[in-house]
Amino acid sequence: MMHINLPEKVENILSTIESGGYEAYAVGGCVRDSILGRIPDDWDITTSASPQQVKSLFKHTIDTGIQHGTVTVMLGREGFEVTTYRIDGEYEDSRHPKEVTFTSNLKEDLKRRDFTINAMAYNSRSGLVDVFGGLEDIGRKLIRCVGGPEERFGEDALRMMRAVRFSAQLGYAIEGGTERAIRKMAGNLRHISAERIQTELVKLLVSPHPDYLRICYDTGITKIVLPEFDRCMETAQNHPHHCYTVGEHILHSLKEVEEDKVLRLAMLFHDMGKPETKETDKNGKDHFHGHSAAGERMARQVLHRLRFDNDTVYKVCRLVLYHDYPVEAKAKSVRRAVHKIGEDIFPYLFAVKRADILAQSDYRKDEKLKKLEEIRVIYERILEEQQCVSLHTLAVTGRDLIEAGMKPGRELGETLERLLEIVLEHPEENEKDKLLEYVRRAHRS
Repeated sequence: MMHINLPEKVENILSTIESGGYEAYAVGGCVRDSILGRIPDDWDITTSASPQQVKSLFKHTIDTGIQHGTVTVMLGREGFEVTTYRIDGEYEDSRHPKEVTFTSNLKEDLKRRDFTINAMAYNSRSGLVDVFGGLEDIGRKLIRCVGGPEERFGEDALRMMRAVRFSAQLGYAIEGGTERAIRKMAGNLRHISAERIQTELVKLLVSPHPDYLRICYDTGITKIVLPEFDRCMETAQNHPHHCYTVGEHILHSLKEVEEDKVLRLAMLFHDMGKPETKETDKNGKDHFHGHSAAGERMARQVLHRLRFDNDTVYKVCRLVLYHDYPVEAKAKSVRRAVHKIGEDIFPYLFAVKRADILAQSDYRKDEKLKKLEEIRVIYERILEEQQCVSLHTLAVTGRDLIEAGMKPGRELGETLERLLEIVLEHPEENEKDKLLEYVRRAHRS
């Protein structure tokens, strides 16, 4: 019999429910992750006890979704969702069942779940309950719907994106019938909220296989949720620096940055402005002048459409705008770039530029990577020496200028900017006395 080490608190909840005369199991993702040797994020519990019966067995519970049979059991500060076995009624909005019927049959409860690998239950008494072949599908590295895929996707259209997301997280293939149903039903994703689409997209992008976004394109998912990406997949780049379509370049670049939300989103959008800026010269070479600015505008539109938070929108858009910004491997060029791009954003740019280069053709690749490394070394020296790159590290403040006799207003702001220009060019000039002397000389002349 398969053995899973359940956390002490989970065992406590299961045994408490069982001592009341009911069935109780850990269920779903926590069972799947345990089998895969991963540490589950949380532990869901399913039971034959009704919500009221569960509430009667524990001192502290919260009614988190009692109409759907879910009660959160609090043990100390930790909460565990306990849900009564249920049969979902007809789905009317591609997400919610019109009604929920409680049942005492575990198999009926497992039958309504999305994929076989998520439809397994476990407790220490019965061992693994695997009615639909989830363990076998883990062995085959396969994402397969429980029962008829069209029925499962008809209940909740987001399950189509979840299929691709699990595929990307685990490196699994999608079973043929399940994939055919996605191709047929992808249009139903129109009924899903932007927030839920965003959640699945981010999970896919920060997975070990972000390039599985290609499956979303192949099955028609991006046509509905990210049509801008489809245009990229269909835009060729006849240029020495490139060997892929815009979309394939994006997919390759995604694999070259760490599993970070901002970096992966920046790579997704960095060249999205290319289809609308493409021009082909008389020699047949493609050019994409202004694609960074166009991409920044599109990124902002899409990120707002998908309800991303303002901080993510700001960071991603800045990286898209400046991903192609030319910086010379000279200290003053790097200081000016940090000032223009922003001290908060500039450090991210090395990962973005490197991923962009690695996803291009071999043409001058080593040369580009060498230059990027030289810029990074210079940047680190600027940080180490605490060289001034913005007004907030300038040795002179607005108050200093007022105390020196200057009136508040536009001239004061312009003077600070002039002083910063001097310091960006000559960092050794960033001393209060030197800068005030410069201001005095300027006023005398």
